[in-house]
Amino acid sequence: MKTGIRIFQIAFTYIGTIVGAGFATGQEIIQFFTQYGKWGALTIMVATALFVWLGTKMMLMSRRISARSYEDLNKHLFGPRAGAVISIIMLIILIGVNSVMLAGAGSVFMEHLNMHYQTGLLLTIIGTYLLLKRGIQAILQINSIVVPMMLTLSVLIVLNTLKMPTADRFLSLSTDQHMVAVWFSPIIYTAFNLVMAQAVLVPLGSKTESATAVKWGGIAGGIGVGLMLLSAHIAISAHMPGIRQYEIPMGSIATHLGAVVQIIYVLLIFMEIFSTFVADIYGITLQIQQHTTLSPKLISVGVMFICFMLSQFGFSSLLSVLYPLFGCLSILWVVKLMLKSG
Repeated sequence: MKTGIRIFQIAFTYIGTIVGAGFATGQEIIQFFTQYGKWGALTIMVATALFVWLGTKMMLMSRRISARSYEDLNKHLFGPRAGAVISIIMLIILIGVNSVMLAGAGSVFMEHLNMHYQTGLLLTIIGTYLLLKRGIQAILQINSIVVPMMLTLSVLIVLNTLKMPTADRFLSLSTDQHMVAVWFSPIIYTAFNLVMAQAVLVPLGSKTESATAVKWGGIAGGIGVGLMLLSAHIAISAHMPGIRQYEIPMGSIATHLGAVVQIIYVLLIFMEIFSTFVADIYGITLQIQQHTTLSPKLISVGVMFICFMLSQFGFSSLLSVLYPLFGCLSILWVVKLMLKSG
């Protein structure tokens, strides 16, 4: 019974970490899958297989080497020097991404809840600080709430899409993209998301006693990610090409389902941002802790303060430089993970 609960917790945390705000907006799904028309569903199947294989392998490997943070896994894959450099780049990227996410939380409060932008930032930070006291358990519990909400929204959206005359459009949409781009896309998507998810999945795998729970949690989580992606892809395809004009395509689709679903959607966006923010701050804290004698609480507060300050400014210029570099590292990283035997 205990192992069964742990499997679900790991699966939900895996899904919540990977799918995240990319599912809520829908932009990620259009970019990596829907723009490839009828090939989108097949490339989602490829991505699902990679998530099942590599996500499970990453967590089991982390458990086997007793990795304290993602830096230990990177050193295991690349060697001490290269692993340390890659982990520093990851740290900068994660702090940047979390600053943007924190800004997103403030925007949700301001635009949808009629509250002050700074109120959203401060409530997110205070909530994160309180949850971090409980460590990995808090991350498991929050995803056990958020992911069932995400799954519920997916089911509602798919059921509504099936009523439309364009429901099967995902099987017939054409694309002008080259086939190399079509089949390379799921690899890039998987690589980028797994590298980002290291901060959460490495300590999750390492701190789980049961290897069976890690294995089946990873498999169930990978399949869950695939089903979430497919449901969003089917819904977006049914509204193509007009849906591309919206900044948040999934939000546009959700508005057609009534006020209750719209409220769930807004709550879901915030909860996704919040759960990912908590998990990433936890992972960053573990990594910094390996290089300093400062207490975890002080490190967490320091990192969140940096994120708070950066969230006051546009951060796009730094990310525009770091993201291409991070994309190249992601491909290298995922190839290393594929080839590494233990």
